[in-house]
Amino acid sequence: MAASGRARYVGRFAPSPTGPLHAGSLVAALGSWLDARACGGTWLVRIEDIDRQRCRDSAAATIMHQLAACGLHPDSPPWMQSHRAQAYEQALGVLRASARAYCCGCSRRAIEHALRAQGRAHEPGEELPYPGTCRDGLRGAAPRAWRLRLPDDATVQWFDRRIGAQCEDVARRIGDFVLRRADAAWAYQLAVVVDDAASGVTDVVRGEDLAASTARQIVLQRALGAPTPRYLHLPLVRDAQGRKLSKSDAAAALQPGAAALRSALANLGLRAQGASCGELLASAVAQWREAWPRQP
Repeated sequence: MAASGRARYVGRFAPSPTGPLHAGSLVAALGSWLDARACGGTWLVRIEDIDRQRCRDSAAATIMHQLAACGLHPDSPPWMQSHRAQAYEQALGVLRASARAYCCGCSRRAIEHALRAQGRAHEPGEELPYPGTCRDGLRGAAPRAWRLRLPDDATVQWFDRRIGAQCEDVARRIGDFVLRRADAAWAYQLAVVVDDAASGVTDVVRGEDLAASTARQIVLQRALGAPTPRYLHLPLVRDAQGRKLSKSDAAAALQPGAAALRSALANLGLRAQGASCGELLASAVAQWREAWPRQP
């Protein structure tokens, strides 16, 4: 039930089952859970398993066990993105019907070549801004991916409850971005926007590394007529070398329980008060409500 005087709140935690949760994952899960509970709202878990090459069959069950062992229980059974292909297909159909999606035949090498021809430099490993090669047709290339056709003005202004006002020219930084990849897998941006809208998500609380995706998601929300949630991007947990903890860098698997919760609370700037998970969480909800009031 929503808190009195506030709009209904729905939040979510959306891990990828490429391995068990680590300390950084717990901070994101805890922050989203606390925000939902502080607002008297609903907290969901969505397993983002559309990239089947990277996902592990047992990881989703492990993640749910780790969350439960920390006292973090979703209010509904978890959604699996691998079961949502029809919804993504329908969304792509809407975009195609409105001429907002088009087929692209460019490989990464072709994009790099086009950018060099335009005199546009980029750093190694950097996400390449799409130069618009296939906007007016494939020009004999074989179809590979589907892209979103950005509007003439693709500057997005949005507000984050922690890092403040943000502004991004999506066309300049990213260009027409991928909706469905060359390997036929659904792109992260499309799946997230479709699923957030379908589950009624009003507030997104996640790690600061995903702030870079927010402007693209807002552009896509507008193209699909979906609402834009409120955003709160949390500080990242880093290792001794200052690198973000990640599964790809073999971050240690989370050992769930009260000790892990205390560490996560400290990373969120909250006091750990209590011995059990239940006591720690109850105290943290009150602290969160004071530290991060939800804006109307």
